[in-house]
Amino acid sequence: MTGLNFTRTLCALALGFALFASRAAAAEFDQSHALFDAVLKQRVKNARVDYAGLKAHPEDLNRYLVQVAAVSKADFKKWSEPQQIAFLSNAYNAYTLKLIIDHYPLKSIKDIGGFLDGPWDQPVVKLFGETMDLNTVEHKILRVDYAEPRLHFVLVCAAKGCPPLRGEAYVGVRLEEQLADQAKQFLAESTKNRIAASERVVYLSPIFKWYGSDFEKKSGSVLVALKPYWPGKVTATDGFKIRYTDYDWSLNE
Repeated sequence: MTGLNFTRTLCALALGFALFASRAAAAEFDQSHALFDAVLKQRVKNARVDYAGLKAHPEDLNRYLVQVAAVSKADFKKWSEPQQIAFLSNAYNAYTLKLIIDHYPLKSIKDIGGFLDGPWDQPVVKLFGETMDLNTVEHKILRVDYAEPRLHFVLVCAAKGCPPLRGEAYVGVRLEEQLADQAKQFLAESTKNRIAASERVVYLSPIFKWYGSDFEKKSGSVLVALKPYWPGKVTATDGFKIRYTDYDWSLNE
């Protein structure tokens, strides 16, 4: 064997091994999302993110995104629905963190991109062998394939006005518990959501204006959908008007 042929053989073997390792990693994806869980536990405190620390030490986040990108659509479809939702939700939040630290420091996620291609239009997501943007993950996959409006309590846009970034990864085996808790945490933030019984008004985050149809499809109305998650003992809100609070786009730092 000539030197050139030997080199080609080694390259082919190395490529074959890399492809095998990638497929094996995808087939055996860690459903505990341990790497991302560690990032969140270390960098998220009271729904605020240590972006400076994450930018200085992005290793675990980057390793997790490599794991995410290695999952094939065929393997993904073999998982349970809770596992799929947990995977896509974690991927969305992880790529959002990556988007922020790649542009950090900044005051708001809306500082990223331009008038025609904002932060959610950036081609930063590596998923199922494709490159896509965050809008695609949310509006063309999650909202289309899953009748789960509580996703809007989970997907975090790196702003103080959005629901709290959870200090742990979502996992399929605990997803129902985590979704319910996220809803309760968000509704407990009285600057964003509250019931003014004396006024017969429910003040809600603009999220429920933007995505109200998702809650209506599932429960008939937004107020019916939210009833189980209000803090304390909630009286009936039938006939109450809905007014929307302000949305704070400043960075959830």
